[in-house]
Amino acid sequence: MIDKKLYDMPHGTDMAWCPGCGNFPILNIVKGVLAEMDIPPTEVVICSGIGQAAKTPHYLRVHYFNGLHGRALPPAIAIKTANPKLTVIAESGDGDTYGEGGNHFLHTIRRNPDITNIVHNNMIYGLTKGQASPTSEKGMQTPVQVDGVMLEPFNPMAIAISAGATFVARAFSGDIPQAKEIVKAAIQHRGYALVDVFQPCVVFNKQNTFQWFRDHTYYLGDEHDRGDQARALGIALDTERLALGILYQETGQPSYEQVVREGAEPLHEQALDKKKLDLLLKQYR
Repeated sequence: MIDKKLYDMPHGTDMAWCPGCGNFPILNIVKGVLAEMDIPPTEVVICSGIGQAAKTPHYLRVHYFNGLHGRALPPAIAIKTANPKLTVIAESGDGDTYGEGGNHFLHTIRRNPDITNIVHNNMIYGLTKGQASPTSEKGMQTPVQVDGVMLEPFNPMAIAISAGATFVARAFSGDIPQAKEIVKAAIQHRGYALVDVFQPCVVFNKQNTFQWFRDHTYYLGDEHDRGDQARALGIALDTERLALGILYQETGQPSYEQVVREGAEPLHEQALDKKKLDLLLKQYR
């Protein structure tokens, strides 16, 4: 197994997260999983958008692409398509992924690229000081929603399952051993894998605390049939008792990069066909 310290940034790296933030255990989870899977840092790319969760790749010694708000998924798809040998992770928050990036979220599911999408779901916008996010509970009062959130929260599990995602799971950052197994299974899955991780914001969300998540979640048992899409959707629609674990998994579907190109070798290793290139360039002369 690779030493987890290989993924550590140099000592003294400035951390923008608050003490006690749920992002810290997720960072530890990702490091631990990559080390246990013997994936060298040079073979990992993490893409993120904007937000506190999107700072995660800043604190890992891996390749990363930090893009615009809501734009973590498009570069992740492009990178995996260009070099299928890489382990590609898109990692951002609930606002970045389900709000600004909602359209990309839906169409990434359609494409089924072989990437892992880890969403830090703290049910609030932490970077911009605590306004409601797409997953904030109805009635939650914030500095912006002073009379309480009026909208029903976005349900990423139900949306992903109904849209045809081939791997849909939910974890809790307060339970590192279980979360590691879920993230590991997501990376091993061949196709798009969503892992929605409950991650408390200890400063701006005093409602959905570590204890709140412990009181309102439960783990799916061994009897759960991951291949039963209808059953998984029913579990996802239950917002009173929030299920943790792998809700749904479908294997055997081709990934996006398998559909759009031939071979698994990186594009930069492919031989250049100068005749085809000349024909292409002539069209623009």
